[in-house]
Amino acid sequence: MAELELYDRRDCPYSRKVRNKLDELGLTYDETVVPDKHTDREELYERTGQRGVPVLFDSHLDGGWLADSEDIVTHLERHHG
Repeated sequence: MAELELYDRRDCPYSRKVRNKLDELGLTYDETVVPDKHTDREELYERTGQRGVPVLFDSHLDGGWLADSEDIVTHLERHHG
């Protein structure tokens, strides 16, 4: 697993916000684009307990996962900025 791993949707404005922050900070991350239907996001749910996106895994986080775009951006600015 990568240090940073993003589960997102290409057309989701919240996902775009997180991708923009990752790019702005020059961070390398693995990206997994999830299916359109929430019911088809079993892999995401099994790994994170979430079906919504974006969800970010950061190996430096206790517990590893963040699931709100504002929380993710704040975390990235504080810990990777």
